[in-house]
Amino acid sequence: MTKETETDSQTQARVGAGPRGRRIFFLRPAAASAGAVGRAGIGGAGGRIPRLPRVDRDRILGAVASFLKKNTVMVIAFCAAAATSIVIRPDREYLGYFDFKTLTCLFCVLAVVCALKNINFFYMLARKIVRVFTTARSAVLALVYITFIGSMLIANDMALLTFLPLGCIVLTTTHKERYMAFTFIMQNIAANLGGMLTPFGNPQNLYLYTKFSIPTGEFMTIMAPPFLLSVALITACCLIFVKPEPLSVEDEKITLAPGRTALYLALFALAIAIVFRGIPYYIGLFVIPPVLFFADRRALRAVDYPLLLTFVFFFIFSGNMARIGVVREFFSFLLDKSTLLFSALSCQMISNVPSAILLSQFTDNYRELLWGVNIGGVGTLIASLASLITFREYVSHNPGRTGKYVAEFSAFNFSFLVILTGFLFVLRSL
Repeated sequence: MTKETETDSQTQARVGAGPRGRRIFFLRPAAASAGAVGRAGIGGAGGRIPRLPRVDRDRILGAVASFLKKNTVMVIAFCAAAATSIVIRPDREYLGYFDFKTLTCLFCVLAVVCALKNINFFYMLARKIVRVFTTARSAVLALVYITFIGSMLIANDMALLTFLPLGCIVLTTTHKERYMAFTFIMQNIAANLGGMLTPFGNPQNLYLYTKFSIPTGEFMTIMAPPFLLSVALITACCLIFVKPEPLSVEDEKITLAPGRTALYLALFALAIAIVFRGIPYYIGLFVIPPVLFFADRRALRAVDYPLLLTFVFFFIFSGNMARIGVVREFFSFLLDKSTLLFSALSCQMISNVPSAILLSQFTDNYRELLWGVNIGGVGTLIASLASLITFREYVSHNPGRTGKYVAEFSAFNFSFLVILTGFLFVLRSL
């Protein structure tokens, strides 16, 4: 390369008009003049920001759409919370919306249940149920009754978190998936209505039991009639809609790791003790997540965090609704007409726990209020937080059947609501 060529390659000349018509050469480094090349190399022609390949863009959009579809209830709860936050601006009172104990219990139980699933504990338990209850009808009845009893002892939400996975495994291992929607719906109704019998079976029961200082015997006497009718209705549905088809599972040798099984069952017992208020809820946060972090990190990753966010958004929505003056005045007027009817209807719009808290400020008729906020747990998907748990669990296993599930869920739940409401109106008039 000649010296002249080398110089030209390092600099570029730009000709300009100088005084008296003289030509003037403006020299600048070649690197600076090569900005177009640099821009083309970095951002494409003309310095434009590069676009993602169409395949990557479609994959991202598809993932977002899939997430929104799978978490529809969370998105709706977020929108409802955001909308009411425009009316009630965020302030210190927002901190009072959140039931941190419920959120902690929910997280701890979800994490431990995921750990038990990872060691095939529920799979083994499901196989034992199939061997004892040899028909689809008896197995579904067993699953529903287990949920019924569990809701009376460990609250409806925790019973569903524990026994819905069991029902799913029983039906999938025996190839009876067509009964899954029905079984989940019956388990959901059993959890909502089974928990009505005891003060600690539902969160709203504990609140009203404490607020009105209701004697335990009187409480159970008030709730016994709708409870017994609920048991009869659920049993009848299982006998009518599930055929006595034989169940069988292939012989398969599965062993559980004794150490991990004992550890996870101990953590589960701790979570249940927190539910029973035997241990402060924050102990669970100090013990369960650190233990699982070292024992099974997959369990912590598998926790249904969108469900926890759904609860958070729902607490914000219901808390804001309770602070809107027009809403409060409206409910006060309705309760004067019929505490039973309008407390049940209130649950359909703002759920049973917020309804119990809100409506208890305007009536002393705790008998009808107890009836209303308990039977009001059946109906819409948002009538009870337990129903959101069931919906999320079903959709996670059957993402393409959401519409069919909601239709079947609504048919059974509103039928139960109408029958129980009519029964209690008759009972009230006696």
